[in-house]
Amino acid sequence: MRLFLPSLVKEGLGGGLKDEGGCMISGLEGKVAIVTGGARGIGLAIATLLADRGASVVVSDLNHEMAEQEASKLVSNGRAAIAVAANVASAEDVKGLVATTLSHWGRVDILVNNAGITRDGLLLRMKEEDWDAVMSVNLKGVYRCIKAVIPIMAKQRSGKIVSISSIAGVMGNAGQANYSASKAAVIGLTKTVAREYASRGITVNAVAPGFIDTAMTAPLSLEVREALLKEIPQARLGTPEDVANAVAFLASNQADYITGQVFHVNGGMYM
Repeated sequence: MRLFLPSLVKEGLGGGLKDEGGCMISGLEGKVAIVTGGARGIGLAIATLLADRGASVVVSDLNHEMAEQEASKLVSNGRAAIAVAANVASAEDVKGLVATTLSHWGRVDILVNNAGITRDGLLLRMKEEDWDAVMSVNLKGVYRCIKAVIPIMAKQRSGKIVSISSIAGVMGNAGQANYSASKAAVIGLTKTVAREYASRGITVNAVAPGFIDTAMTAPLSLEVREALLKEIPQARLGTPEDVANAVAFLASNQADYITGQVFHVNGGMYM
């Protein structure tokens, strides 16, 4: 797949950098970003926006066919993208994901930990294997990916790590003990790694979406959806693009002095 980078031209004093089309440079040009769970929903919106803003994007997903399809769409639109099949619950897959990224582009500047699963059920009915499966992907998968890229970013003395948490990780949610616990733990992990690697020029933040209109919320009944909307001051579900905008900001050089933070994207449901 071909690499596309916009040509840069200097503007006058105070004008900043602009590309040939007159658009302001986003700070993502020439950066290499890995997005896990990047072939659908929030992950795809993130991968697309990062690519639109000039980053070379690795669309990583368990579904390789879908990842290839979405990466190909980005390339056909003049963006830089490759697809890599990876299950973040597998240490070997994560190592392969990072190794492929390095062999293709030689660096890793941005990691977006988006891959996640649900195995819902009331606590007393929750099977231990459902608890373990959610923890393995949602928490240990984040740990694996961060651990794989940290040495690279530390050597570069720069890097942006953004992990997707959830409103369930700060408020809890009935029937989601495993999911809520995993997403709360991602916040703790984010703050700890941010403290450990701030001196190496690495920022580590989390984005906690509220209820977003994706395949995960599609099965909600009309009654449940209406009840949710009453709890959201903006009276609407979020879009994947709402989350992607927050991630793109945290991944840019505009957020260089922000680390260890949780950005809440929920229409005011949690304040």
